[in-house]
Amino acid sequence: MASRLVVSGVEEYVFEPDRDITRAEFAAILVRGLGLMRPGVGQDRFNDVIKQNWYYDAVTIASDYGLIFGYGNGKFGPNEPITREQAMAMIARAIQVTKPEVNLSGDEASTILAGYTDTSIAADYAIPGKAACVKTGLISGRDQNTLAPKDNITRAEVALIVQKLLQKSKLI
Repeated sequence: MASRLVVSGVEEYVFEPDRDITRAEFAAILVRGLGLMRPGVGQDRFNDVIKQNWYYDAVTIASDYGLIFGYGNGKFGPNEPITREQAMAMIARAIQVTKPEVNLSGDEASTILAGYTDTSIAADYAIPGKAACVKTGLISGRDQNTLAPKDNITRAEVALIVQKLLQKSKLI
């Protein structure tokens, strides 16, 4: 992933795979991985993302493509760590951009997630995304019975997930 310039280190020759990834870093990796370009003139959707930020273009492009929505209060929280359920929701939206067939009914999503003991603690908005990620094999649990939706996701996990997404989408 690094050789394709999808992921980069936190500084030269330092990747920090076990470090939590921020929402801005995650958006940038998705945009680079999918090769997304600005579809037109992007709008400033978040008051905490300004043109001077290194992640401005990535967040704006990800928003333009419907990969990210922020918190609904005009904030994106670019420097906050991203949780596994937030990442799964964004990955599920990325699946739709790359067009692999993943159509889930509500019953099918429940069935897919039934084996995980922590499904009930997930936010409602994240359930379809979690099910799509599990069904496609992009994400597995932290162990056999837990998805750990409220835990932060690490840089290593994101690199692996995005690599799987790109392979399944035949982009690499």
